[in-house]
Amino acid sequence: MAKEFAIPPVQFPSGGSPTAGNVHQRRVATAPFQSPRSTSSSIPYMSFDIGAATTSSGIYGGPIGPYATASFEDEEPLLDELGIHLDQIWKKTKAILNPLRANPAIHRDSDLSGPIILYLSLCLFQLLAGKIQFGVILGWIVVSSIFLYIVFNMLAGRNGRLNLHTCTSIVGYCLLPLVILSAASLFLPPGSTGRLGAAGIFVLWATKACTGLMVALADGEEDHRGLIGYACLLIYTLFSLVVIF
Repeated sequence: MAKEFAIPPVQFPSGGSPTAGNVHQRRVATAPFQSPRSTSSSIPYMSFDIGAATTSSGIYGGPIGPYATASFEDEEPLLDELGIHLDQIWKKTKAILNPLRANPAIHRDSDLSGPIILYLSLCLFQLLAGKIQFGVILGWIVVSSIFLYIVFNMLAGRNGRLNLHTCTSIVGYCLLPLVILSAASLFLPPGSTGRLGAAGIFVLWATKACTGLMVALADGEEDHRGLIGYACLLIYTLFSLVVIF
């Protein structure tokens, strides 16, 4: 016995029965990228104007938003960002040229950019003389700075106010007379009396400048000027031996 199934009646959207020619409704072709005619379900038009977008977002220098960056004109120079101030280095170097009137106020703000430049200059003149002594000079600068720092703090006791950074800066800037000696030794015959005499003058020059700055930056250390000067004399005598021999 066959089982009968209840089939629901088919209802069309138009409410009428389908005909032979109207089974599939035809759609009207539209142009590509054309917005649909129905305004209720249409997507709003989006503008792709780059200038307007960047101005409103503030990404390229706009004042809007907390993450807006400044323009390149407002940024500091690259050397200033690295902590290299050429005008300050020139003032400190020029103060060493006159050891009798050294200005200690300029050297209170210590830095290592100037000493590194003088160190490279000394190594360059030694290289022109046929001596590769980069490691020796750098090692002596480090050892001499630590030596002068220990000697000064032992003499000053609890009143010592100079740190290792300041001592390294002063020792490096006072290398200027030795740099001039290294440049002048290129034109003097090795082992000559004039070369030894020039070395003695430049060593005294560097010792006088370094001692004056050390005593002036540490207030109330005039009593230990002789001992500090002796330590500075030993340091720059070793540098002069590197240049002479």
